[in-house]
Amino acid sequence: MPVKNCQELGELEKKIKKCTKCPLHANRKNAVPGEGNPKATIMFIGEAPGRNEDIEGRPFVGAAGRLLTDLIEGIGLKREDVYITNVVKCRPPNNRDPKPDEIDACSPYLDEQIRCIAPRIIVTLGRHSTKYLLEKNGYSFRSILKIHGRVYNIKIDSLNVELIPTLHPAAALYNPRLLEVLKEDFDKIKNRIKEVSEKKKIGLERFF
Repeated sequence: MPVKNCQELGELEKKIKKCTKCPLHANRKNAVPGEGNPKATIMFIGEAPGRNEDIEGRPFVGAAGRLLTDLIEGIGLKREDVYITNVVKCRPPNNRDPKPDEIDACSPYLDEQIRCIAPRIIVTLGRHSTKYLLEKNGYSFRSILKIHGRVYNIKIDSLNVELIPTLHPAAALYNPRLLEVLKEDFDKIKNRIKEVSEKKKIGLERFF
C-alpha cells in the first residue's frame, strides 16, 4: 500500500515552485502546486491556473473556484477536506488551453502528488486532466460531455483509484445550462463516497 507522506508532498511543492521544465515558467507570477488535505480521500484535478490563481499561487480562487467551493460544500464537504490541483501548474498565456508538451512536462508532478496523497477517488474537472489520466490507463478519451459522471478504475503505480470525470466549473459560467450537469455529477460523487464508505465498513468521519 502507498504511504501518505505529507513531508514528501511538501518537498514536491517546493520543486514545483522552482520548476523551469517548460516555457510557461518565464511569465508566471507564481506556480500553483495545489492545496488541501494531504491525506484527502478525494482529489480534484483541473486543467491549469488562471489569472487569479497565478497572482495568489492557489488553485481555483476566481469565479470558477467559487463555484467549485459551492459544489463541494453542496455535497457536505469543505475545501479543507479535499485536495485541489491542476494537471499544469503554471498559467498559460491569456488563459489558453495547455499544450501537450506542457502537460508532458508537468504531469510527473501530478503523478507524484497522487502517489503522496493516495486518494480513493479522483474527480477530473474538464477535458485535459480527464484525457491525461484516462489515456495513461489505456482508455480512449471522448468528449467530456459524453463521459462525465462515469466511474473509471485507474491505477497510478500500485495505487487503485476511482476516477470520475466532470465538466470544468468555468464551463458552467460560460453556459449556465451546464450548471445542472455539474450538480448532477456532484450528486453522483456524493453517492459514490457513501458506497465506498459502506464497502470499506468505515464511517465518514474516518473516510476523510
